[in-house]
Amino acid sequence: MRFTKLQGTGNDFILVETSDEQRNWSTAALAMCDRHFGIGGDGLLLLLPSQKADFRMRMFDPDGSEAEACGNGIRCLARYLFDNGLISPESDQLSVETIAGVRQLELNKTDGKLITIQASMGKPAFDADDIPVKIESGREKIVYIKSMIGYPVIVDGMELLLNLVSMGNPHAVYFQRQPVTDFPLSRIGPLVENLSIFPRRTNFEVARIMSRQEIEVRTWERGAGETLACGSGACAVAVAAQLYGHTEKKVNIKLPGGALQVEWDGVGEVLMSGPAETVFTGEWPD
Repeated sequence: MRFTKLQGTGNDFILVETSDEQRNWSTAALAMCDRHFGIGGDGLLLLLPSQKADFRMRMFDPDGSEAEACGNGIRCLARYLFDNGLISPESDQLSVETIAGVRQLELNKTDGKLITIQASMGKPAFDADDIPVKIESGREKIVYIKSMIGYPVIVDGMELLLNLVSMGNPHAVYFQRQPVTDFPLSRIGPLVENLSIFPRRTNFEVARIMSRQEIEVRTWERGAGETLACGSGACAVAVAAQLYGHTEKKVNIKLPGGALQVEWDGVGEVLMSGPAETVFTGEWPD
């Protein structure tokens, strides 16, 4: 089975072009994403035909679970399509079907070379059912900032105010004043991910606002652990920061693997821009 390894701001993926939906891709993801006995990756991307858009994408986390959305992954998919001539070199627009809906992408090129990719990540959602989160009865400290749920929890002795946003997948954003490198993410991340209030678990972002145009972020991804970047997580952080009035509509998100640019007008879809590159190609023994 031929595959291509790609990365977007250090978030790395194994992409397989296929029309086989009968295969157990969860099991394949477990084996292929293993960094010691497999190829290694933060997820397995499937490029599939679509009846609703130009192409369809499915994404499986390293634990075998299927994710609803993946911002860095969809940019990597666009890079693969461009590099392999599956879209016209003159085309600047692309649509991709995902579980979270059809996403529109804009290819930004210079002298015929693909430089960055802008992905429309959908409208953020804040209702408990959309996230989803089970609000425990009797909790009196739930804070609503322009409809966003601020939910206080105590995790391993740490008091955290989780700002809950859905970008087609669930995110819990925690803002702190200290550098994000100081946060014990490897200890707290899996505990937040698996809190009982999240029936489908959650992604967890730790963020520090540097200025009205810049935020630094670390992410614990549901099903993957800490990653160098998370596109949908960057969008969730930008949305939460803007709702608090801390940032402008356009913000630079600094991640361990690089930077992403996120823009939101406060009403419509969130736009996320960044690079994506091919790392290598190979064959997986099938």
